[in-house]
Amino acid sequence: MHSTPSLRSSTRSNRRTRSLGFTLIEIMVVMLIIGLMAAMVTKSVIDRAGEAKVLAARSDINNIMQALKLYKLDNNRYPSGEQGLEALIRKPTTGTIPGNWKSYLEKLPTDPWGTPYQYANPGIKGDIDVYSLGADQKAGGEGNDADIGSWQ
Repeated sequence: MHSTPSLRSSTRSNRRTRSLGFTLIEIMVVMLIIGLMAAMVTKSVIDRAGEAKVLAARSDINNIMQALKLYKLDNNRYPSGEQGLEALIRKPTTGTIPGNWKSYLEKLPTDPWGTPYQYANPGIKGDIDVYSLGADQKAGGEGNDADIGSWQ
């Protein structure tokens, strides 16, 4: 009988020890859940940053288009493709020299991905086109890689 009480106390001791900690599987399940939640939050934040860059590009393009319209009002034509957007900040010295040129922008912005905005005269989608090639800096694309232009 003497061995039975020690067996009982040993079993109680084991139960207490097991209930005080977590098993490896429980810890792994919790870590997996935390990892999945972190991945969802990270994707959401990255998507928001991409959306903000697209909105910034659209705003820049609208500003450039307004400056180009003022240029046309003053000079009866848009800058040629050769003169490009530089004609908005410096009087062109090539092609048809505008007779009533003014400074239309303080400086030319770069798109949110760090590259200059593109200008086409004649345009493909309108009289003139101002556009960014998007995050991938290649024509076409989808999502954040899609071209963002004055025709949108």
